[in-house]
Amino acid sequence: MIDPRLDLAISGDVAWLTIRRPEKLNAFDADMVDALVPICRAIERSPARVAILTGEGPRSFCAGGDIDAWSRASPKAFARHWVRDGHAAFDALARLCVPLIAVLNGHTLGGGLELAACADLRIAEAHVRIGQPEPGLGIIPGWSGTQRVARRFGAQIVRRMALFGEVYTAQEAHDLGLVDQVVATGEGLAAAEKAAARVIGRSGRAVELTKMLINVAEGEESERVVESFAGEIAAGSEELQEGLTAFREKRPARFAQKLQP
Repeated sequence: MIDPRLDLAISGDVAWLTIRRPEKLNAFDADMVDALVPICRAIERSPARVAILTGEGPRSFCAGGDIDAWSRASPKAFARHWVRDGHAAFDALARLCVPLIAVLNGHTLGGGLELAACADLRIAEAHVRIGQPEPGLGIIPGWSGTQRVARRFGAQIVRRMALFGEVYTAQEAHDLGLVDQVVATGEGLAAAEKAAARVIGRSGRAVELTKMLINVAEGEESERVVESFAGEIAAGSEELQEGLTAFREKRPARFAQKLQP
């Protein structure tokens, strides 16, 4: 079941995903992590051609993992469930077949930055602060904060945030490439809608394929992309139809000896 604190709404070509836990700075607990994968599946099976992710309230886009949710776990449970499940959830988000726009309408720290890194475009409102404070609590950035974040923004930026505790303003984050656009406080969603309209005006299939290829270039998902492309080619072939017909008719398939140009 989809967690009500992760509000998914499909409006025409746009999927809106809002984290609704402002009393906890939109931090994730285990149930919210578990809900993210089926939410991504629902987006991909919907008519949406672009998705917009944001958090409720102006204080925090996402504060990452709820400390109360993970601090009581044993080291084994923390590694086996919290970290691995978080990776699976964020991987699903990063690998959505449609472009994802993140509206950073509040502070984006720790796992919140890891969440924002899953997006294809990040729009930050002017009051936002961005950083990786986890080592200051005695823990590592465990939801791909040293992996996807480093791949997308550069390892040196991660060093500065995670090792030296630098926290950036929205404009500083823009200058460093952490965010793509800075807008006035309260204008993030409107900017995201304009960006979404640009996506919708392009070829949906070409956008999807291009995103998948970019993901491969980043080392995001080479195995799935290769098999997806090959599977689509095979599924559209006349030989598949012959193979299925032969199976149903209980006879040997009569495949062409050579692929025709």
